[in-house]
Amino acid sequence: MTDSKCGLNRRSVGAGRIVGATAVLIAATLSLLTASSPAPAERAGMGGVTVPGFWDPKRRPERPDIGRLTAIRFLTEEDYPPFNFKGPGGQPIGFNVDLARAICTELGLTCTIQVRRFDTLLAALADNRGDAVIASLAITPELRKQVDFTDRYYRTPARFVAKRDFPPDDVIPESIAGKRVAVVAGSAHEAYLRAFFAETAIQSQANLEAALNSLKRGDSDLVFADGIALAFWLNGTGSEGCCAFRGGPFVESLYFGEGIGIAVKRGNDTLRQAIDHALFKLWEKGIIADLYLRYFPVGFY
Repeated sequence: MTDSKCGLNRRSVGAGRIVGATAVLIAATLSLLTASSPAPAERAGMGGVTVPGFWDPKRRPERPDIGRLTAIRFLTEEDYPPFNFKGPGGQPIGFNVDLARAICTELGLTCTIQVRRFDTLLAALADNRGDAVIASLAITPELRKQVDFTDRYYRTPARFVAKRDFPPDDVIPESIAGKRVAVVAGSAHEAYLRAFFAETAIQSQANLEAALNSLKRGDSDLVFADGIALAFWLNGTGSEGCCAFRGGPFVESLYFGEGIGIAVKRGNDTLRQAIDHALFKLWEKGIIADLYLRYFPVGFY
């Protein structure tokens, strides 16, 4: 989704709103936070949840000299659970917020979290009211003209979902030829289907809710859409336990973007490199995987 006021892009924004009440998703996330966290050593997968990594162990980002850096002022917003939302006492919590704090801990720096409207985040960064934006910003050529991005720390893959009794586990063009696939009209997912799954019976729908309802009614065999939105749906009450992921993930950048990064001011190489170093170390230690497993009981990979 692109915010028309400033061109910000979050490819999976609004997923929770499309398929259920945000309050329900927040409540479910809060209940997860009261449970014990999984061990970081199990980051390769737990209970069928795959935990991705985007860091090449052979390309270890160097830690820059941060002697003059004492704090990082992170900017975020609180209307995108479970990435960032308002917790008990009104304090921001979520995957992005916990990751920001973990970055500061890894670097030995003080961390502050400022909450602003999503459409004002880049303006606040440009006005030096913060040092970095961590709010599920999609890395795009347009935004690269305004800010510098760290390495990506997650991607928004495309996935198929189907009824639990749908047979093919490994969805490839040959295995679902002739099957009815619901997809949002005009989306990157529809374009991908037409390019690589042209032998399917593509059913273009007005929105994701319509596509999912078609699947539940039995009018469609599969839905192809944003994996995060689908994970929210599968984990919520709207799916009624009907369905599961099939095949994928599909992460072709031409269709589904480069991924999600942390934005800093153009030319702030020291901070960008410091965050890249911290992100790699947090992955290496299993901390990013720990957070992922905590916030995404139905993984989107």
